[in-house]
Amino acid sequence: MDGLHQADLSAYVRTHPGSALAGLVGAGVSYTHASTPVPSDSFPGLIAQVTGGNPATTGIYYDDTFNHSLLPAGTTSCAGAKPGAEVAFTEAADRDPSSLDAGQGLAGLPGSILSMTGSPRTLLDPKTLPVDPKTCTPVYPHSYLTANTVFEVARTHGLGTAWSDKHPAYEILNGPSGTGVQDLFTPEINSTALGYPGGGDWTKDNAATRQYDAYKVTAVRNEIDGYDHGRTRRVPTPAIFGLNLQSVSTAQKLPTSDGLTGGYLPGGTEPGPLLAGALDFVDHQVGALVAELTRTGQADSTVIILSAKHAQSPTDPNALTRIDDGAVIKALNADWAKAHPGAADLVAFSTDDDILQLWLSDRSQAAADFARTFVLSHDATGNTISGASRTLPASGLTTAYAGAGAARFFGVPASDARHPDVVGIVAHGVVYTGGTSKIAEHGGADPQDRNVPLVVSGAGAGAHAGRVDGAPVETTSIAPTILTLLGLDPNELSAVRNEHTRALDVTPITR
Repeated sequence: MDGLHQADLSAYVRTHPGSALAGLVGAGVSYTHASTPVPSDSFPGLIAQVTGGNPATTGIYYDDTFNHSLLPAGTTSCAGAKPGAEVAFTEAADRDPSSLDAGQGLAGLPGSILSMTGSPRTLLDPKTLPVDPKTCTPVYPHSYLTANTVFEVARTHGLGTAWSDKHPAYEILNGPSGTGVQDLFTPEINSTALGYPGGGDWTKDNAATRQYDAYKVTAVRNEIDGYDHGRTRRVPTPAIFGLNLQSVSTAQKLPTSDGLTGGYLPGGTEPGPLLAGALDFVDHQVGALVAELTRTGQADSTVIILSAKHAQSPTDPNALTRIDDGAVIKALNADWAKAHPGAADLVAFSTDDDILQLWLSDRSQAAADFARTFVLSHDATGNTISGASRTLPASGLTTAYAGAGAARFFGVPASDARHPDVVGIVAHGVVYTGGTSKIAEHGGADPQDRNVPLVVSGAGAGAHAGRVDGAPVETTSIAPTILTLLGLDPNELSAVRNEHTRALDVTPITR
């Protein structure tokens, strides 16, 4: 459940003791101090859960990044081409980003979306993908990943796999082999939300997000019933399957939707009306999945793992400062141009949500230090929850790492082509965005971004039902836990071997 904080789950269970979420917690183990990787973005967040690794091992720093060794999308003549390319594994990679089916061409959308292919690699436009200079061919998401996944391990043992997520670029879950997920259902969340006024995507209206999430829940219910996601073909229920839900996340980020105020009430501990409704919605969806498992006699042989790719900050609306990162980068490039007449813009690419990540055209330590010094000495003016002006020192940052320091922050060599050349950690409440369309974000190192639920419930956790474990754990532990539950060796995951990632305390399922 994107956006869900451990505090959200604890409060919901306390106030809704008869809820489906309370039932999961009561039937399992709750790890209340679980943390996501940094950056706390969807891509590294989910990749951590299915590989057992952090960005240094998986090579995945965000869904939209830059690589100094690849060639720009669309390059067809690679000899002598200058390296350095955006790696956009977002809706931008779709054949048609405006369509819920990403360009498959289904008639009758959105109602026909369950007929979407389970092989979304076919929906990616190769002309949007970065190019490998060695082969002069596009780099697909699965081949960009540098660690194998639980889905791949399961397939080598003859087990079935399925997943549902928000972009066709989630074909990255197939892993380096390209064969990990047999049935991958990925309706495009950033497409035009059909049937909703305003022309926005499915995240711009929380009612639309709930409709979108319900498609994925239906897909998983079909898989529980022994069909593919579209209920067109009989297949065994997968050994590993699941989905990502977005409704909590959009209810946290939208200032208003459906006539309701988004986010949390002042103080940041109690959900506002929109978020309260979203929490009830996802609880109902969990209940529907549990009921389907029970109806089909599979509840006693199924473990449900509840977590989040990331949470979100700030929860207290009074802590919010929205800063236009574009203005900060423009000022940095202008300062660089004064000191280096005729040079290219220093910032080649940036990804900034509630973290500042800069990839530079000049990778020297001197250039990185120049950028760091600038952002830490630059006053940035933004706006508060009320729209009032607020100026913060250091571009809204508390610290920044540059060049070799940025590499050390992530634990990779300075020569690594993927890591940001400058990483800025924001002050609590800072969100880099133009305008006033967001009241929260994720991506950074803030504890509110990272402290997500981690509940292991059902078969294999029954001996520990209701236990609360407050020891610090990371969501990377989910991957070896999945394989342990299935009676497989977690060390078949390369990231588990590299990072010595430990499984949680569970018992293998009797299959």
